[in-house]
Amino acid sequence: MIEAGRLAGALRAGACGGALLCALPVLADDEARQLLADMTQAVASSTYQGEFVHLADGRGEKLSIVHRVKDGHVSERLVSLSGNGREVVRTDSEVQCYLPDERRVLIETHAEHGSLLGPLPTGADKLEASYRLEIAGRMRSVIGRPSKILSVIPRDGYRFGYRVWIDEATHMPIRTELCDAQGTVLEQVLFTSLKVGGTLPDSAFRPSLPVDGYTWVRQSAASLHGPAGDLPWRFLSLPPGFRVSSTGVELMPGNATPVMHLVISDGLASVSVFIEGPPSPPRRAIDGQGRVGSAFAYSRVLGLHQVTAVGEVPPDTVQFIANSVAPAGPPKVMFGGGPAGPAHP
Repeated sequence: MIEAGRLAGALRAGACGGALLCALPVLADDEARQLLADMTQAVASSTYQGEFVHLADGRGEKLSIVHRVKDGHVSERLVSLSGNGREVVRTDSEVQCYLPDERRVLIETHAEHGSLLGPLPTGADKLEASYRLEIAGRMRSVIGRPSKILSVIPRDGYRFGYRVWIDEATHMPIRTELCDAQGTVLEQVLFTSLKVGGTLPDSAFRPSLPVDGYTWVRQSAASLHGPAGDLPWRFLSLPPGFRVSSTGVELMPGNATPVMHLVISDGLASVSVFIEGPPSPPRRAIDGQGRVGSAFAYSRVLGLHQVTAVGEVPPDTVQFIANSVAPAGPPKVMFGGGPAGPAHP
């Protein structure tokens, strides 16, 4: 982690300036929709490289990213410059996470090809049932580029809002903020340098870490996206706009038993729900709320299982979702698939 210090204070002073944003004119929704479409296209199809700061919960981390689209294939590489040196490499739908502290490489397959930059609003049609899109004005970004500010405003209290500074020349998101109902910034991603265009060699997408002796763990692709109707678990109810977007079975650190992992999403915000069997000593069952960075969590004991919901949504939302989990059949220890195991790429 880097020292947030004066930079974090300055960023919060600008980011939390609700009065500044309120003073700017709100422009037509049609322009906001077009701006969102232009940003979505730029993030997905541009070749770019840059460095950015991620700020959350009073702490910060500096990272670098390279992104390329070549012959219809997407390659990305994310490197922590001030943390523990972890690297993430994505090739189309496969993501490899290199963890030097644990001497492990985790490999997953994701059906939705989201950017390694983190959650970004995409597709006005799927968002507007839960959010309102507005352009809050124009401002010069930290790296000196004229940008338009896109506000993504939740229509209810089940989700947080977003503000995105979108570069007028390249349509890239220069700065992204996650905000609560009071306008307080919970998380920021802020580019400190960005170059769009040009070419990147294949070597830019190879991990720099020596991985000799690392353990490779691959999540089974067959178990990651099974039909929701075939699951041994169901939700009695979900907050408006949320649905089950993916399912899987994973091995979690310190837990030898496979854990059911369901992702609930409204198209922007997402909540991960983990369902595991009885915890082995010295671990104990957990009941109640918690927080991890800008994410809120809620855990409860359900029969022989521990249910935990965690996501960048209000605490009442994760509690709502966790309390809605129920067995799809007679009570028993159920996981939804075989365990993931060691693998080599």
